[in-house]
Amino acid sequence: MKRKLFIIKIGTSSLTLSGGDIDREKISEIVRQISDLRDMGHDAVVVTSGSIAAGFRALGYSSRPSSVPAKQASAAVGQGLLMEEYTRFFAERGYVTAQVLLTRGDFMDKRRYKNAFSALEILLSRGAVPIINENDTIAIEELHLGDNDTLASQVAAMLHGDKLIFLTDIDGLYTKNPAKYSDAEHISEVERITPEIEALAGGAGSANGTGGMITKIRGARLATRAGVPVFICSSAEPDIIVRAAVGDAKGTLFKTDGSLKTRLQWMAFYAPPKGNIFIDRGASDALVKGDKSLLPAGITAVEGDFHEGDVVRVLASESHETLGRGIVEFSRDELAEMLENSLPCAGVAIHKNNLVIDFI
Repeated sequence: MKRKLFIIKIGTSSLTLSGGDIDREKISEIVRQISDLRDMGHDAVVVTSGSIAAGFRALGYSSRPSSVPAKQASAAVGQGLLMEEYTRFFAERGYVTAQVLLTRGDFMDKRRYKNAFSALEILLSRGAVPIINENDTIAIEELHLGDNDTLASQVAAMLHGDKLIFLTDIDGLYTKNPAKYSDAEHISEVERITPEIEALAGGAGSANGTGGMITKIRGARLATRAGVPVFICSSAEPDIIVRAAVGDAKGTLFKTDGSLKTRLQWMAFYAPPKGNIFIDRGASDALVKGDKSLLPAGITAVEGDFHEGDVVRVLASESHETLGRGIVEFSRDELAEMLENSLPCAGVAIHKNNLVIDFI
């Protein structure tokens, strides 16, 4: 049996009681299932919500706080308490856990991105179960991921996981909200995430959490683009984690529509673009349909302050539609001079090996 890597995102509703408190029995059951998966010879990474839920009562709040500072303070207390529960239950099954806290900045910075990737690889190779959460306590707004659905998708893509499993309070995507409409139909498979699919996702999740179906769909766009299939299912189903892993569970499977190497993932999803390059229709067709490199002759305009080796957006001149991102081989001034003086150039502006088309 091939050893596989499963990234399991556990939503707050799958860890808490109706009043918002952490449910230790739910955690114990989830740990049992993940341990069963490990006993089968597979690897697992857990991306967990619930740190605010675990900590707000310890600080004297009667209900989940709404202000950002209070949430961060609750998370500071709750992260340790939640990790203690995971560590205890996994230890009973003979597995070591490792806490990993991440923010958007860890993905945007290339060095930190590589460091996170390397650390997680070592943890997995040594048999540990990484327990990942967003570093809510220190994340300022512009570096905040916003929800752990996004974080789970980014981790799954980074590690080239075999499947990302979202454990939530609903067994997948429906044509309508099943809580409101009796004629809502369950969708078992999604070939490609379109605006129409996103429109089915609706609004926010449970009162105790921050995500909802829409954040899972958007996360699935990223993960499937990177080559990781995504499965959304209900944590209330018996043995759902193992069944989801082997493909024997009710839920919604989002199929992959591409695969990106780790280096290209960073460029496509996280690197802050330093400028824009606008290209004509001929160049657009060559890039999108022909898998070609971008030549300077196809460029119509440049924006920003970029240098050789920087990441830039590539846009269609007529529609301003973003076609992709790439690592440019000339500075903005060099390309601008070529355009102004119609100078010939034998090189390429962006090599096809450093270009990702239609990444969003």
